[in-house]
Amino acid sequence: MLLVLQVSGCTSPATRMNEQATTLGYQRQIVRGDGFEHVAYLNRKPALGNAAPSNAVLHVYLEGDGTPWLRNNLAASDPTPRKPMMLNLMAQDTQPSLYLGRPCYHGFSHAIGCIPDLWTTARYSEKVVASMAAALGEMAANYQHIILLGYSGGGTLAMLLAERLPKTQAVVTLAANLDTVAWAALQNEPLPESLNPASRPPLPSHIQQMHYAGGEDDNVPPDLIRNAIARQPKPGFKVFEKFDHRCCWQDAWPEVLGWLARAE
Repeated sequence: MLLVLQVSGCTSPATRMNEQATTLGYQRQIVRGDGFEHVAYLNRKPALGNAAPSNAVLHVYLEGDGTPWLRNNLAASDPTPRKPMMLNLMAQDTQPSLYLGRPCYHGFSHAIGCIPDLWTTARYSEKVVASMAAALGEMAANYQHIILLGYSGGGTLAMLLAERLPKTQAVVTLAANLDTVAWAALQNEPLPESLNPASRPPLPSHIQQMHYAGGEDDNVPPDLIRNAIARQPKPGFKVFEKFDHRCCWQDAWPEVLGWLARAE
């Protein structure tokens, strides 16, 4: 039986993230996906719709899973990340970029259609991916190319989204769960309703890929990532030996942005 616990407090995770985004100078926007609404934060005020230059590249930041569970079989009432990695990394990016939230995150966990499955066992499901793809397609309508950047479970979604978005030019992942079956066996956290990037057809060869792993990451070990991308066409792969799952990706971000500049 799946239980959901509502945790009281002075401010919710969604409110705290919004305050942090405001401090970083981001613009908040609500965008409709496929059956769900998504919160997006815009950096450097990227032009959207008809205002965007037709040859521009949009960087899209995808966060990790946040807080799906409080403990075994007890789902969080608000899965919004308490310590958002990608929200902070986007602040270093001088190119047009946006942070795209998932369905039911950022204060929408009680919206119509939102059930705990969508941030627990089905966190990478068809419903989630389809809605994010629809939202992103709308926001990037007038951009020529998209680059997807994902941390942890956000990297999982980056790979799943890339195959659906023809404008995808490159995918960058950090400590990403790219084989959900292998990861579920390792962590004893089944994801039966989720899609698995490792079992999908390889991405088209024109999509450049760079995958980063932490040498001391016991959540998503480097070998899991290495094995998951073995069938991809010429994927880049690098291990930062002293990094774990959270530390110290901000130190590597200038290098990642440098790779992006060469990929565009």
